Amino acid sequence: MQKVLLAAVQTPDISDRQFDMQIEELEELVNTAGGKVVGFVSQKRERYDARTLIGKGKVDELASQAEVKEADLIIFYQQLTPSQNNNLQQAVDFPVIDRIQLILDIFAMRATSKEGKFQVALAQNEYLLPRLAGNYNALSRLGGGIGTRGPGETKIEQDRRVLRNDIQRIKGELKEVEKHRSRTRENREKGAIFQLGLIGYTNAGKSTITNALTEANTLEENQLFATLTPLTRVFSLNNHFQMSITDTVGFIQDLPPQIIDSFHSTLEESRQVDLMLIVIDASSPYASEQEAVVLDTLKQLDMLDIPHLFVYNKMDKLDSSQAVLAFNQPNIQISAKSGDSIQNLLVAIIDELKKQYDEIEISVSPNQIGNWMGLQDRIYFENLSFDEEAQTYKLHLFKPKYLQLPKPR
Repeated sequence: MQKVLLAAVQTPDISDRQFDMQIEELEELVNTAGGKVVGFVSQKRERYDARTLIGKGKVDELASQAEVKEADLIIFYQQLTPSQNNNLQQAVDFPVIDRIQLILDIFAMRATSKEGKFQVALAQNEYLLPRLAGNYNALSRLGGGIGTRGPGETKIEQDRRVLRNDIQRIKGELKEVEKHRSRTRENREKGAIFQLGLIGYTNAGKSTITNALTEANTLEENQLFATLTPLTRVFSLNNHFQMSITDTVGFIQDLPPQIIDSFHSTLEESRQVDLMLIVIDASSPYASEQEAVVLDTLKQLDMLDIPHLFVYNKMDKLDSSQAVLAFNQPNIQISAKSGDSIQNLLVAIIDELKKQYDEIEISVSPNQIGNWMGLQDRIYFENLSFDEEAQTYKLHLFKPKYLQLPKPR
């Protein structure tokens, strides 16, 4: 386990609470990557230092702390420019990376699908390109440690021309994978199945909800970015109505633009849904801040106009001393590992579905009922009963607006 020294700068626009959240999250990221935090150096500044991000005095302190703590690596919360990275490494004589590279390193560990690996490779290589000169010479001292996993590790000694060619090759491969995903999505849409999308802060419990609804056995871990590749599963309700649910990569504060760009096909899955479930970890001491990050990211992606339901998860872990969240509407408050909560979530989902579908009450003769039963996967039957006196079936249902109903014979 590598020993990691953390470093961060607090500017006037960052409150103490925000700063605490940033550092705690950075420590979680290090733990997820398999490292151990051995110390932390912080500084309050009016603005970042152009040469090293931190002032000269703090650079000396950083070097001293790294020596005393026997650190293997220094990780900055703020994104470092290539020159800042190089200047810091020369000054402290320790490998230095920033939070973005740490996140990409975790992504390299998590990527299992062909698409996920390509997306990570693209993000790593584009991040590596301007940093070839100094950063990776120092990182080579780490061997296969944090910051060197995945494609970046094999590209360190290659020149810029080869790296640029590789970036173009990966982009071409990704386009082919995205075409396949697009065809799969079109086929799903043609099937007229009601589509749910899970969006939320990383580690909010999205995979747990997916498993509870579908028994899909997706990865459930109390770690950041446990899910990287979008996973879509289809499940049926007791009345045979079918839905699909897509679990996507979690958001995080100050999500780097290159990560959003590289994972746009992942987010594209959520653009096509009928209902977006915005999952919030209500038990987190930073729940309101995490919710704000998710909403701000969705706003940047022009996705807030998609019908959505706020799902406040982990209510069973809510500390009575915590400040009460100002729950956004519409919402459902659950504990995803509770069967009753999942049933309540399904009820809330159906309530939202009814707002989008046409409500119909109709009487159907026995010789026609078979045609209607063939649509159970796409029409939500609220009630079905047989009128003995009229010898007809009475149907109370909700149907997609575009779906044509069986014609009377």
